[in-house]
Amino acid sequence: MKRSRFSEEQIIAVLKEQEAGMPTAEVCRRHGISSATFYKWKSKFGGLEVSDARRLRTLEQENSRLKKLLAEAMLDNVVLKDLASKKW
Repeated sequence: MKRSRFSEEQIIAVLKEQEAGMPTAEVCRRHGISSATFYKWKSKFGGLEVSDARRLRTLEQENSRLKKLLAEAMLDNVVLKDLASKKW
């Protein structure tokens, strides 16, 4: 997955600028982002503080690591069942 050029702190600062009353188009132009990117950030980070965003990122990383471990374990289980079912 492509890494964003903006950190969570910067994203939340951009969102807070818009919440303070600056027009969305102006915020997007100043920071060089599209309005689609802005609204995607708003849906993901809207209402979060910086500490909450960091916690969200660590939980997402942990979740992806656990999903990978589960997939590997399930694959091993299938292989072992196939070996056990074959006649020697």
